[in-house]
Amino acid sequence: MKKSYLILHFTVLLAGFTGIFGKLISLSEGPLVFYRVLFSAIILFIILTFFKIEKPDSYRERFGIAKTGIFITVHWIFFYASIRYSNISVGVVCYCLTSFFTAIFDPLINRKRFDFLQLLLSLLTVVGISFIFHFDSSYQLGIIFGIISSAFAALYTIYNERLVSGYDSKVINYYQMLGGAVGLGIVSPLYLYFFPEQKVLPDPMDLFYLLLLALFCTVLLYVSFAEVLKKIPAFTVNLSFNLEPIYAIILAFIFFGEGKQLNSSFYVGLFCVIGSVILQSVFTIRRKSRVGELTN
Repeated sequence: MKKSYLILHFTVLLAGFTGIFGKLISLSEGPLVFYRVLFSAIILFIILTFFKIEKPDSYRERFGIAKTGIFITVHWIFFYASIRYSNISVGVVCYCLTSFFTAIFDPLINRKRFDFLQLLLSLLTVVGISFIFHFDSSYQLGIIFGIISSAFAALYTIYNERLVSGYDSKVINYYQMLGGAVGLGIVSPLYLYFFPEQKVLPDPMDLFYLLLLALFCTVLLYVSFAEVLKKIPAFTVNLSFNLEPIYAIILAFIFFGEGKQLNSSFYVGLFCVIGSVILQSVFTIRRKSRVGELTN
């Protein structure tokens, strides 16, 4: 379990760089995500071939895994749209609502009882987001996109948790990235029809950043993420990812000077989000210690 928690926080650190790459790459959210999933699928195909990792024989199984990739693909599109219409700090804090949506969606999808403690902790995150929502009216569209993004991130985690016990994490992520690339490829003509001004081809610097994004912040991050889900519940994983804004905001301050754009209500909201993470950690440890005492 200690190793799993170390891997989890390593993936959170990697996730902190995702928004930075989104700001550095000059492509809009649609083409950016298409290249991200395409390059990730190619990298994973090379890994699976080199290490001779077996893939599912059934096309139904492959399709079942691939379709969950649509959730993470849509999540990324709205995540980068959130950054585009606000900034990195706002976009990554909105991602913290993933734990709130997980607390709601997980019992409904898996037909189990609601955990009211999880809901209460998640509502603290909602309070934080509400403070952030009011700090600058020009960022409200970006915040709305961020909220939609977090809902799809929650769905991805819940359905991914079902897959990790039966398949190699690299196989899961390969078919998910492939599913995302095929899905985006199909809808891209429609996307470009409505947004014809979009830059489609990356320049050399964009290509370099996209490769780094695919290799480290996608393949390494999501393979590690799948491994963590084998040991740690989806809600705890998603709430731990609420620490991502801390890393991302520090990086955004360093690279883009975003601290000048944020006022006191943003920091009050961020304090509420961090508070929810700390409280969740405390309650999780207490629950496990009680279970251990009852077992002994």
